[in-house]
Amino acid sequence: MTALKNDRFLRALLKQPVDVTPVWMMRQAGRYLPEYRASRANAGDFMSLCMNPEFACEVTMQPLDRYPQLDAAILFSDILTIPDAMGQGLYFETGEGPRFKKVVSTLADIEALPIPDPHKDLGYVMDAVSTIRRELNGRVPLIGFSGSPWTLATYMVEGGSSKDFRKTKAMLYDNPQAMHLLLDKLAQSVTSYLNGQIKAGAQAVQIFDTWGGNLSAAAYQEFSLAYMRKIVSGLIREHEGRKVPVIMFTKGGGLWLESIADAGADALGLDWTCDLGEARRRVGNRVALQGNMDPTVLYAKPEAIRAEVGRILASYGEGTGHVFNLGHGITPEVNPEHAGAFLQAVHELSAQYHD
Repeated sequence: MTALKNDRFLRALLKQPVDVTPVWMMRQAGRYLPEYRASRANAGDFMSLCMNPEFACEVTMQPLDRYPQLDAAILFSDILTIPDAMGQGLYFETGEGPRFKKVVSTLADIEALPIPDPHKDLGYVMDAVSTIRRELNGRVPLIGFSGSPWTLATYMVEGGSSKDFRKTKAMLYDNPQAMHLLLDKLAQSVTSYLNGQIKAGAQAVQIFDTWGGNLSAAAYQEFSLAYMRKIVSGLIREHEGRKVPVIMFTKGGGLWLESIADAGADALGLDWTCDLGEARRRVGNRVALQGNMDPTVLYAKPEAIRAEVGRILASYGEGTGHVFNLGHGITPEVNPEHAGAFLQAVHELSAQYHD
């Protein structure tokens, strides 16, 4: 494989020295970019974009071509590929987001679910990873990803997105045996899926626990974190002669940072509700930190964006172990020039914090 020309993202995740704080954006390939919207129109719809490795590669590369400051590429895909491969029938309703043709509601439903083979059932994702990796040609590292078992379970039980997760939480409390079986199957599926991505060329992986923060403290430990810990313990941690860092991100997980830091990942993603400096004090040297600017700051003027970047960098302070990111995904209405100002500010303002 081609040697990496820019590895500061991987180095920061492993708390190794860097020249400037590395930066990337969740959802950096997305609807805020006119070139993405053109590619999606050419593909026909979102799933066609995801399931065609050439289109997935095209949109993965678009933000890198526009923003030379980006220190990583992230696979263009969707977190719901695993439930779809389990036979749930993923589709997208205009204005309503993801939906499933089948829902999981009983123990028998869960017992019937297969565990997907990443190469046979999700081969289009593996092909996308290898295609993107070739196209990158060592430019920056490639991040693979998956949804967490709890997050995937909420979509499978609810049949789509939810505001209150009433069906999922009812199953959790009424029938914990069924919920644990579902989460265990999903943990096995995510482990093999991420290992497949690593073998195909992903150089770091992130677990997106989008809805873990909606659980109580006790339920989070039992039904979300325990299964992410299981995944991390089963991941390939070294490939192609170098370590493969793992990032764990629970949106709304600020109350449980110490527990997440002990779960075995190399880095902990933070949403914007956490103070970065306080998070660093709480977790010590156990993990690197990723985050955590409020994505809506990008609606402000470039000088205000730059000021907020400076504040967050100062909060973290000197030394490595920080990957700058947004506290969640960039939103579709952001002006691409504002995203560029954000990325430029991170590199320009962070050099003073590194030897």
